[in-house]
Amino acid sequence: MTEPLRRRRPRYAGRYPRRFEEKYKERNPQRYADTVAKVLASGKTPAGTHRPILVAEILDVLAPRPAEIAVDCTLGYGGHAEQILPLLQPGGKLIGLDADPLQLPKTEARLRALGFGPEQFAVHRTNFAALAQVLAAQQLPAVDIIFADLGVSSMQLDDPTRGFSFKEEGPLDMRMNPNRGQPASALIETARPEALARMFQENSDEPHAMEISKALSGGTFPTTSALVAAIRDSLSHVTRDEQELSVRRVFQALRIAVNDEFSALDALLRQLPACLKPGGRVAILTFHSGEDRRVKKAFEAGCRDGSYADISPEVIRPTSTERHANSRAGPAKLRWARSGW
Repeated sequence: MTEPLRRRRPRYAGRYPRRFEEKYKERNPQRYADTVAKVLASGKTPAGTHRPILVAEILDVLAPRPAEIAVDCTLGYGGHAEQILPLLQPGGKLIGLDADPLQLPKTEARLRALGFGPEQFAVHRTNFAALAQVLAAQQLPAVDIIFADLGVSSMQLDDPTRGFSFKEEGPLDMRMNPNRGQPASALIETARPEALARMFQENSDEPHAMEISKALSGGTFPTTSALVAAIRDSLSHVTRDEQELSVRRVFQALRIAVNDEFSALDALLRQLPACLKPGGRVAILTFHSGEDRRVKKAFEAGCRDGSYADISPEVIRPTSTERHANSRAGPAKLRWARSGW
């Protein structure tokens, strides 16, 4: 008689497993609830999840009411949308936009599971630069609420296969939509030193822009770790802390360039006044000075020319309590505007 085949027991990955999927227990929150609780208590975000920022302040500014129509221009994980949707009921609707073809179906399924059907919640896979076209396709001349969170979602940052983070080994990609455009590795390989230096200066205020760009331009950096090593090598004359700050700024500048984020934001800001109903409210959450400057100037210009009746007198920042509970909230800045009646 033939003995049945025995399946070999999976090998223990060790205390410090190499694979990302094994490394973070909090990616399986149902199984590792205690681990998730410890991560949250330490002020960190559990890997693969997203914690919405300035939720109370955003709800106060936008003041969603039943039967109103809102647009979340950067749906992401849907953390803000999840809080806005119930306040629009009965009779209201939220339209969610997101260019990420990998995350959008997951978020739609999650919000549908909470009971929000097509009459209450619609999704469009597109960049927010296409806001006016989306509303026109929905036969909506304008809406009551528009919100945009310009931060990269934790699901993207924490997934090394997307190449957004310098903390994990992964392909140097950084595209919000992996099916469009060129990855960051191709951009570096084809860009001249002067162009890279301008990018680092304009997108992230990098003080060592020229030194770094000379070291990177024309080089082949297929992975995030290869790029990190090259940046550090180019700045061997400065402290390790300064090197790490430059690594962060270079990754930010490349992500902005790869996804043409500033052009998309400028397009959104131009469209906003015409997309708001009388008395409509818009709020934008930014995470670095280049974004905040654009939003501030656009809102101030709109207030001067009458496009907006009122704008935030000053930037709104997370409280010290929120910053302690969620370290990724630290650089967040919120500005709002309201159209006239």
